[in-house]
Amino acid sequence: MQNKGLIKLFAFLFGLVSIYQLSFTFIAGKSESDAEKFAISQISEAEDDYVTKREDLETSYLDSIGSDPILGYTSYDDAKKWELNKGLDLKGGINVTLQISVKDILKGLADNTRNPIFNKALADADMASRNSDDTYLELFFEAFDNIKGDTKLGSPDIFANKTLSDVINFQMSDDEVKPIIRTKIDESIESAFEVLRERIDGFGVTQPNIQREGNSGRILVELPGARDIARAQELLSSTAQLEFWETYPQNSPGISQFIFSANERLRDILEPKEEVKDTLASAESEIDSLLSDVAQDSLDLTAESNPLLSKLLPAGNNAIAQVAIADTAEVGSYLRMPEIRRLLPADVQFVKFAWERLSRDSESELVGLFALKSNRDKVPAMSGDVIIDAASEIDPYSNKPKVTMVMNTRGAKEWEDVTGEVFKNQTGIAVVLDEKVYTAPGVSRGAISGGRSEITGDFTLVETKDIANVLRAGKLPASAEIIQSEVVGPSLGQEAIDSGFMSFMIAMAFVLLWMIFYYGKAGIFADIALVFNIVLIFGVLTSLGAVLTLPGIAGIVLTIGMSVDANVLIFERIKEELDRGKGKAQAVADGFSNALSSILDANITTGLTAVILFIFGSGPIKGFATTLLIGIVTSLFTAIFITRLLVDWYISKKGRDLQFSTSMTKGLFKNMNINFLGKRKIAYIISLVLVGIGVFSLFTTGLQQGVDFVGGRSYQIRFDQPVNPSEIASDLNVVFGSGTNVKTFGESNQIKVTTPYKVDVEGIEVDAEIQDKLYTSLQKYLPDGTSFNDFTVGASEKSIGILQSVKVGPTIADDIKKNAFWAIIGSLAVVFLYILLRFRRWQFSLGAVTAVFHDVLIVLGIFSLTGAIMPFNMEIDQAFIAAILTVIGYSLNDTVVVFDRIREVVGLKGWKNGDHINEALNSTLSRTLNTSLTTLIVLLAIFIFGGESLRGFMFAMIVGVIVGTYSSVFIATPIMFDALKKKISSGQE
Repeated sequence: MQNKGLIKLFAFLFGLVSIYQLSFTFIAGKSESDAEKFAISQISEAEDDYVTKREDLETSYLDSIGSDPILGYTSYDDAKKWELNKGLDLKGGINVTLQISVKDILKGLADNTRNPIFNKALADADMASRNSDDTYLELFFEAFDNIKGDTKLGSPDIFANKTLSDVINFQMSDDEVKPIIRTKIDESIESAFEVLRERIDGFGVTQPNIQREGNSGRILVELPGARDIARAQELLSSTAQLEFWETYPQNSPGISQFIFSANERLRDILEPKEEVKDTLASAESEIDSLLSDVAQDSLDLTAESNPLLSKLLPAGNNAIAQVAIADTAEVGSYLRMPEIRRLLPADVQFVKFAWERLSRDSESELVGLFALKSNRDKVPAMSGDVIIDAASEIDPYSNKPKVTMVMNTRGAKEWEDVTGEVFKNQTGIAVVLDEKVYTAPGVSRGAISGGRSEITGDFTLVETKDIANVLRAGKLPASAEIIQSEVVGPSLGQEAIDSGFMSFMIAMAFVLLWMIFYYGKAGIFADIALVFNIVLIFGVLTSLGAVLTLPGIAGIVLTIGMSVDANVLIFERIKEELDRGKGKAQAVADGFSNALSSILDANITTGLTAVILFIFGSGPIKGFATTLLIGIVTSLFTAIFITRLLVDWYISKKGRDLQFSTSMTKGLFKNMNINFLGKRKIAYIISLVLVGIGVFSLFTTGLQQGVDFVGGRSYQIRFDQPVNPSEIASDLNVVFGSGTNVKTFGESNQIKVTTPYKVDVEGIEVDAEIQDKLYTSLQKYLPDGTSFNDFTVGASEKSIGILQSVKVGPTIADDIKKNAFWAIIGSLAVVFLYILLRFRRWQFSLGAVTAVFHDVLIVLGIFSLTGAIMPFNMEIDQAFIAAILTVIGYSLNDTVVVFDRIREVVGLKGWKNGDHINEALNSTLSRTLNTSLTTLIVLLAIFIFGGESLRGFMFAMIVGVIVGTYSSVFIATPIMFDALKKKISSGQE
């Protein structure tokens, strides 16, 4: 081997850098472990809310030692920045995809025009976006062009308005206006991106990730380790639309008149809808009637005769009334009814009703209802875009948290005018953030000058910090809806780490022992290279700032199994050279040289599928592809160079004998003479039957599609006792309607609930509503005293309740499905072309791609046939697509190695009517079975010990490896041979 010294130096430096990078992970982990032990020693489990107290104490401990030097070259704070990033499934937290509303941006750019053509084009774009891959902006342009007539985008009442007058005028054509609007939209989305980045920086989560997804208007946000999920969701989806409105006083004659008139009208509207009681079913004896609860009847009559007034209670703080939280939806629907709004007197006809915003920790069951002075255009007295700074402070008089705001010069003048008007009218000024009234104080000492104001109320310090944070960052240019989210509780993350580590160690131990058992001393050198390979993989992951996920661990473990393949190929070729009578040094040199072509071909085909997976995948699946790609590169380096260095070093010393087998494996698979091609018709029949049964099942039974592909919400819920999923499904279908699916997920005390309920409705309010319905419906299965907060995701040591939740909107589900389809088609096309270029015959490509189709159809068929009876999750989701692509890569890996040997043998000896093909297949049998066995054992280790969420993923890969090994010998090669048969027979080949 040339340049041994250079390779040694590179390997030494590569290893040193990897160990240096990994040291930060160990240092940060050790510091956090010390903090946890300290918190446990200080706070016992007997204390109330001990989990939260321990978490706070851990944070304080880490803050106090953050800058202290460790080992002379780092500190905890620095180590935390450079440690290996753990993904959501290993650390807990929240991952969301936000859709910035391009429609809202367009309306804003058009100055909220009432132009009918513009608004019709928006409505048409809304409809088209449900079934189109095009961006919303392009759909709007297309809809506008279809209906515009003589109207232009540059009309004064559309985009040639005051706001855009410096770039658009009414003389411009639509083709001139469109690129300007595209630029403005892109600027607005970038502005939203920066606003969200600033908010996240103030949230206090380490290693957050935020990135734009092309020009789709989507922004991906990952907050690993975030524990207060409700707070994170509110922070991300809040538009920070701050407004100041003057309130109507409680005794306003117009408001009072309206409330009484509305109550009378509602009585007339609702009365016909009262259910008519069946006299036969409800007939009671005269005595029973006399004994009925008169008091209860009178209360019911009051509610029936006063549908609105009965729900309004006296209020203070400039609210017109208080309403029970449970009644807010009903009262709100009454006040929005067109026939009720028509009853508003002329002096209050534009009134805007708004609800008070309660603290998340508030125990109040009542919420204030405010009447805000509005106008025809629904414009507030003052908007919040004048705020230049905001801070969270403690009020010295009440000792409660508050938010102070500083305004610019224009804002200071407007604030003085507004507060002066409020003082004169003796009303209140409501501070409204995202349609919720935070406070509505009066003004007691005249107009307020100087441009300073504050928001007070029943807040926690965390809430005032968040409010100040979003106000400083500024408002989003448009609404941001959460169209996809995944929430993982920290306890589930720890379980994933434990199970992932267990599967990793078991797989590693087996592979190391197997290599020694099969190859003796040479196996020890392969093991050293393998361990070095693992160090390099983790070092590179840390250096790149990549995120380690549970599928990522699976990718590393799979790399262990597949990296054995290179060493097996090399050692088998060395044994062949030794059998030819060559000396040790020459046999080693020729063995490495002859194996190189097969190793490169096999790894390139697997690498191509990993690249496609990386391009089309998202989240954890991208993590799987990342580790697989890194593993392929490092495996090549360690197998080709490190193993070679160790072997050369050992045999260079006189008197040392290096055997590439043991007494038990010597001669194994030697002189095999199986007529594979002669049995191809039997193989064809077996495969046709298997594929036929699978395809029939696919068309009749189908596949269990996960929320990734159909949209909806899924929840992984754990109880303290075993539960009956059929019984729970019956309860939940009453609440959510038909379509809700419940099945055991792992142990008998754990279920997975999937529901399409309100799948097309966005907003965290719906998420909260569904969790509340789940809690209410499942309360009888939970231990006594389990609160709603205990049930929902968040607590770090929780053992019951929602451990994980996933939400996928229908639009993004369609996108995931399309990406999955193109990922599979793309991988097949790329590999077909690679094999065509590499082997120069389309017959080789045909054989390889047919074998891959065969493997994929069998895996899909088995999932369809066994999906309902397997005791683990068999849903088709993104992870399953990753498994399918990995199966494609593995199958091609095997096929390419076989083809490589066929090309070599045939090149030397000719085709001889297929006899030499059988010779080539027999010569690779040792390598094929060896690699397949080690890979299977590795996959079984992950399947058994890697956690419930990976079982379906691993099952697909286990089936794929078995079928892929079979197809490379019995499908790919025979089809290639049959396609070439005429040429072989005629002597053209």
